[in-house]
Amino acid sequence: MNRVVAFGEIMGRLAAPRFQRFRQAMPGSLEMTFAGAEATVAVNIAQLGGQAAFVTALPEHAIADACIANLASTGVDTSHMVRTGNGRLGLYFLESGVDQRPYEVVYDRQGSSVAITPADAYDWNAIFDGAAWFHFTGITPALSANAAHVTRVALAEASRRGVRVSMDMNYRSKLWNWSPPQTARELARQTIAELLPQIDVFIGGLDDASELLGVRAAADALDPPGDVARQLGERYPRLTHVAMSLRESISATQTRWGGMLYVCKADEAFRAPVVEGRYQPYAIMQIIDRLGTGDAFAAGLIFALLTPELAAPQTAVEFAVAAGCLAHSIEGDFNFSTRAEIESLAGGAAGGRVRR
Repeated sequence: MNRVVAFGEIMGRLAAPRFQRFRQAMPGSLEMTFAGAEATVAVNIAQLGGQAAFVTALPEHAIADACIANLASTGVDTSHMVRTGNGRLGLYFLESGVDQRPYEVVYDRQGSSVAITPADAYDWNAIFDGAAWFHFTGITPALSANAAHVTRVALAEASRRGVRVSMDMNYRSKLWNWSPPQTARELARQTIAELLPQIDVFIGGLDDASELLGVRAAADALDPPGDVARQLGERYPRLTHVAMSLRESISATQTRWGGMLYVCKADEAFRAPVVEGRYQPYAIMQIIDRLGTGDAFAAGLIFALLTPELAAPQTAVEFAVAAGCLAHSIEGDFNFSTRAEIESLAGGAAGGRVRR
């Protein structure tokens, strides 16, 4: 059974209408959806036909009920979510970027239920029963000292059961503030260093590796992502794969998008997309929504590695990159692309022709 368990926070996402600044949109209406990195991965895997459970803690009120119902409607198993009288539903506010104006995110998530609920509130035996994969991100331990502790417990529970573990670094400097006078970077570096020895699949970017782990490509490296991945594999022997999305930002609404998957044992890096034997990133000329695209890449990779016909490294990275590419075209954090659409794009159907 290839069941994926994801643990983290889900929030209300309040977005200003298309390209409006906060000062234009408020007072007025904001578009409300639900989002969160690990929840997004679970939803995306379920949409692809996989089995995914999302674990978190939420308060006991009607908005949290709506949140759970929304997740369940996508096919995600919500039966292990803890309801509590303590804490709140976290929020984040989004102002979409356009051209040279960047995206802006304002967090309002301090004291959320998942940040304060203790580890013994979760039924880890039930959560990991039949699980094949555990996924979390660097966002969750950033929320609070308690959330970092619960993440360590969840990781230990997964590891002792032989469950494969993936972590997406997702460094968010605005969140790492629970241990003053340590800086955000110092606290993140210390906390993440405790988790990495128990990880099988590392997902992150070159900036994550250099800022938090001090791993940088050699000055003369012909393949900087591959060189960094090789160093990570040498430093953390449990790693089987290192994956990186490769983004070349042109503006807030245009980007070039690709990815790399490094197989540690084989010491070989695979890139996608590949055209006539050469790496050639997708040219995304009109981003509809950038948030959640990295989670789509992570979900695509996990799904591919758990699916025998997609698990070969080149096929897996092609699938993951295509999933992330299509997520740029969908409003909201969740990627509602189908497996067939992703496989079609990965197979070269990138023209966007009308399907009749």
